[in-house]
Amino acid sequence: MKFTDGYWLMRPGHTARYAAEVADVRAEDHRLTLYAPVKRVRGRGDTLNSPLLTVECWSPAEGVIGVRTTHHAGAVRPGPEFALPGAEQGVGTVRRDGTVVELASGDLTLRVDTAAPWRLDFTADGRVLTSAGERGTGFVTDAEGRHFVLGQLSLGVGESVYGLGERFTPLVRNGQSVDIWQADGGTSSEQAYKNVPFHLTDRGYGVFVNHPGRVGYEVGSEAVGQVQFSVEDQSLEYFVVHGPTPKRILERYTALTGRPALPPAWALGLWLTTSFTTDYDEATVNRFVDGMAERGIPLSVFHLDCFWMRAYQWCDFEWDADTFPDPAGMLARLKERGLRISAWINPYIAQKSAMFEEGMREGHLVRRPDGSVWQWDLWQPGMALVDFTDPAARAWYTGRLRTLLDQGVDCFKTDFGERIPTDVVWHDGSDPERMHNHYTQLYNRTVFELLREVRGEGEALLFARSATAGGQQYPVHWGGDCESHFNAMAESLRGGLSLGLSGFGFWSHDIGGFEGTPTPTVFTRWVQFGLLSSHSRLHGSTSYRVPWDYGEEAVEVTRAFTLLKHRLAPYLQRAAQQAHTTGVPVMRAMVLEFPDDPAVTTLDRQYMLGDDLLVAPVFTDDGTVEYYVPEGPWTNVLTGAGITGPRWVRERHEVHTLPLLARPDSVIPLGADDQRPVSVWQDGVELRVHAFADGAERTLAIPDTEGPGEAARFRLRRRGDRLHVTTDSRHPWRLRVGGPDGPLHACPAGTGEADLPYAED
Repeated sequence: MKFTDGYWLMRPGHTARYAAEVADVRAEDHRLTLYAPVKRVRGRGDTLNSPLLTVECWSPAEGVIGVRTTHHAGAVRPGPEFALPGAEQGVGTVRRDGTVVELASGDLTLRVDTAAPWRLDFTADGRVLTSAGERGTGFVTDAEGRHFVLGQLSLGVGESVYGLGERFTPLVRNGQSVDIWQADGGTSSEQAYKNVPFHLTDRGYGVFVNHPGRVGYEVGSEAVGQVQFSVEDQSLEYFVVHGPTPKRILERYTALTGRPALPPAWALGLWLTTSFTTDYDEATVNRFVDGMAERGIPLSVFHLDCFWMRAYQWCDFEWDADTFPDPAGMLARLKERGLRISAWINPYIAQKSAMFEEGMREGHLVRRPDGSVWQWDLWQPGMALVDFTDPAARAWYTGRLRTLLDQGVDCFKTDFGERIPTDVVWHDGSDPERMHNHYTQLYNRTVFELLREVRGEGEALLFARSATAGGQQYPVHWGGDCESHFNAMAESLRGGLSLGLSGFGFWSHDIGGFEGTPTPTVFTRWVQFGLLSSHSRLHGSTSYRVPWDYGEEAVEVTRAFTLLKHRLAPYLQRAAQQAHTTGVPVMRAMVLEFPDDPAVTTLDRQYMLGDDLLVAPVFTDDGTVEYYVPEGPWTNVLTGAGITGPRWVRERHEVHTLPLLARPDSVIPLGADDQRPVSVWQDGVELRVHAFADGAERTLAIPDTEGPGEAARFRLRRRGDRLHVTTDSRHPWRLRVGGPDGPLHACPAGTGEADLPYAED
């Protein structure tokens, strides 16, 4: 929030106190404690009747430095707190040189000159990354008696800020005021379902504010050369995370807060749902499944949205017997057709449900200070909220989910979790303001851990809407309620790229849009975008999203891009494994892959899918698309056309194509089986080689379908007009140079080495 009125004045009723100098320092082996008066001390009298800030500095992991500023240390801290599974003890080294004291961790150093005015310099590689200067450390009180602690870190000229969760406003956060506060605001406002108090910049560092409640950000919006973050509390803790590259920043941040689990490979296929308020029963489900099969569109997951339960009774986890008289039989019949089943749930209990009476009696529902159950009529009449801080409530809730898993459900769409009240009392005594954002972490973790327990490691999967810092551990997340037009499609992509820059590896969205009904053109273009995302789900609100409702071209495009995604499964699974092991997302803002190219700074209408594929969705009725191509010779995977960058491109694509470009010197593995996402990927794999320069070498791993390992490895080396390939694969494989019509070489099983001619055409 803003505290000042321009540069010179404070807002009415606000009083600010900022660290002015270092009065004393306590230096230990791995930790610094600085004592900072809020005015210059010229004599003993200046030490009286004035605040003294305590600023603790330490390193929880290599390349990460923490700073905790405290005014009054006696404040009660009831929690919750973010878990930091990657935090270590004894990291970092303190050294002194005259009046200068430093804390070093990896290549990152915090430098303080105790004889100079207050300033914290974070340096790496001989340069200052960012600093907390004159107004960089302090607290503010207002006329209502509220107390805020703030941090303010400098921005360099031209420095761009990214992250802060899944935000649908422009990708670069500069000039924006952002509140980290969960809200159910759709995709067309400044509100967000997934608020993460972490940002990174293109100058080699990120900052994580370790506070689960409301954090107010002014990103070059109060002081244009500063990022300010503030909390209503007596202390503020933040971590500066060194890169130097954006990928390395994400690696270190997710190592600290938790890496994404690896979703099962079957989830890469196409998901189809009943939509939300449409009429459906088992006959409708069968009509949809049969319709996809008749049109040659393979389907991997079928999702049953809210009305698999009875109206007014969400969530009691009881099937609507009038609509689904034999749920276990229906699920068995769907699974016989090779489908996985997803079911919609949320953490709210409607008053009409028998679970409400049981939960109220057993104390499993969140209560008000007077002991009554918290309720309202928004969303479901008289709905209450499960208290996930209570182990008994968690067991009660997951006990109902176990029944569904026994019936054949494979995964859950964990909807909602944002509208969490603050006028309540939690079982474990948590602070209501801090729990507002953090509730989703408990909710998603509870369901995810149940799935991992019942289905096994590597099979747990959510389709979650809300999240906060650390929520990346429980994938997948989707973008929430968007409208059904091109603007909503573009804002959804911005949100997904922003979430990826906030440490989340997997992201999806409602293909075709949620609210309203898309035009055939919007639907078809959204299908292309959706099937070139990490996970792909057709879903709507009041209208179905079966392709034939949008015309024959929509059917053809859905079929073609579903088959393409299946062939790309080994490539996508490798990108998923990278997200799991490094925290780098499957769908990547261009700045992640090309941090040294100033042209990519603001790009939010295109992205990299994994390491080597550039995707530029089409957002126009006439197929016109503008996109940027980085340096080098790129190849359109669909058409074989070559484009050499760096340059901007404006071109028109017919409905069956879009810009899908392979990076120079890339090798894209294409599976032989286009009918399902999971197959023996190394058997008959086609290695698609693109613009391989003379002297280039590349090692390619084909993932194992059974887990995070690899099934086969190929090494490719070009020397002149020959391409030498070595492999440990025992299966036949093929190699194609260039686009889909390029020269093809077939290699039989057991070919450990091959020396092949290299020609682009």
